[in-house]
Amino acid sequence: MANLKELKNQINSVKGTQKTTKAMKLVSTAKLRRAEVALKNSREYAKKIDELISSIATKVAHIKDTIDNRAFHHNDVKKVDIIFVTADKGLCGGFNHQTIKSVLNLLTEFKNNDVKVRLKGIGRKGIEFFKFKQYELVDEKIGLSASPNYEEASKFILESYNDFMAGETDKIILVHNGYVNKIIQEIKVNTLLPLEKSKIVEDEHILDIEPKHDEELVLAQLVQKYVEFSQFYALLDSLAAEHSARMQAMDTATTNAGEKVKELTLQYNKARQEAVTTELIEIISGMEALKK
Repeated sequence: MANLKELKNQINSVKGTQKTTKAMKLVSTAKLRRAEVALKNSREYAKKIDELISSIATKVAHIKDTIDNRAFHHNDVKKVDIIFVTADKGLCGGFNHQTIKSVLNLLTEFKNNDVKVRLKGIGRKGIEFFKFKQYELVDEKIGLSASPNYEEASKFILESYNDFMAGETDKIILVHNGYVNKIIQEIKVNTLLPLEKSKIVEDEHILDIEPKHDEELVLAQLVQKYVEFSQFYALLDSLAAEHSARMQAMDTATTNAGEKVKELTLQYNKARQEAVTTELIEIISGMEALKK
């Protein structure tokens, strides 16, 4: 059994850790509230863009029977862009690992089907992992997942969008760990392009475009805006999920530290009692020896 001094040092060390994890939990809770507000506002914007694309695509399909925009063409997949989003920091449980695992599954699946993959990453943790495993990253960005910025997000995904529209790639997939609520995070594997044909709805109310505007041109502009905003939205979604995951991890760590303090305190009290008992026995034994 450790001596009293060692036990006391361990107790103080664990208490210090407990204070740190509790403070980190409070910080993550405050950041989560702000992230939730930004995510909620962005969700409404994303919904409107989706509705506009669906309405205009439906009108174009009714007029021309087919849509020239490549975003609606489902060709044989030979080359894919996979873009993942992870955090720049750890201490958030399995948050980053779940995203990395999903990307690895996709890489294996496409490799087995002889599909070439270009891997692009946002977030230090994911980038460092794939570099360590010697995967080639075509593009990478650190700092953007911690501080989402629309212009930077648009710039990051624009190359993938342009390559897809030029026919150089056949699919764009975005992978991130998304926010469901304060307790739950959910892996999201979204195919940004090509768009699903379900966006063309027969019974949908068709949006009227002014005569001076070309429906195909408006549709093309909306598709690009949709892709850019999807990247930005994924960053916001991932950030909220990161804060909720870290909040839970720090809460668990704080609870575990408290249990460890109780365990060490019990050991300390037992050791101290044994030390006192031993000292008393030695004193009594000494006194008895003097009487003889």
